[in-house]
Amino acid sequence: MTHGKLYLVPAPLDFGCDVQAPLQDALPLGTLQVAAGITHWICENAKSARAYLKRIDAVAPLAAPLQEQTIQELPREVHKKGDHAGQFDARPLLAAALAGHDIGLLSEAGMPAVADPGSSVARAAHDLGITVVPLTGPVSLLLALAASGLNGQNFAFVGYLPQDAGERQARIRELEAIALKTGQTQLFIETPYRNAALLQALVQTMHQNTRLAVARGLTLATSHVRSETVKSWRAKPQTATDERLPAVFAIGR
Repeated sequence: MTHGKLYLVPAPLDFGCDVQAPLQDALPLGTLQVAAGITHWICENAKSARAYLKRIDAVAPLAAPLQEQTIQELPREVHKKGDHAGQFDARPLLAAALAGHDIGLLSEAGMPAVADPGSSVARAAHDLGITVVPLTGPVSLLLALAASGLNGQNFAFVGYLPQDAGERQARIRELEAIALKTGQTQLFIETPYRNAALLQALVQTMHQNTRLAVARGLTLATSHVRSETVKSWRAKPQTATDERLPAVFAIGR
């Protein structure tokens, strides 16, 4: 029996935002058409997945009604602890692909398995001989990096910074030292309602000549990217932070 494929289906970056742009403004029609033909899904949250499929259906009719779609959720521990360390066996989730059905992998926003769960599913697919196909769509980290003016030839994504103020300050100094010594841009993210606290910590902690870029609401009408030295951030009023807008932070030289 021929195996189905695992499609990594990107989602728009407006998850949780009050205003959502037309889906075809953020994703190519080809991606939406492929997604519309899939009837088996692995996702972070089934409710969010159904909402996204409903948006796809308005552009490219679904191959099966929403109530007939098969949707499996990744375990909660994968969300919290990550699934890149090889501790979660995702092979049982791919049974439909072994039976010949294509499967779509979704995250809440952007590309699954990049700053989001899903790497265990892609890894399991490779181990089972299932073809993995990434579809074209928005990836906030690369959009932010491209717009930042920082080094795009050498960069690292380091995930989330610690929530504890002391540990966060130490981590900021560590990342800044790497960026200044090696020229490697350091990218990280935060839960939207903590963006203001992280921005304040960055501006207060880093050297005045270090460059800080913050990209908010990428691909949305309210998108804003600011990239200046810490000295300039301190001198000018900081851009108002919308607690609902996701942001990507980058530091470098």
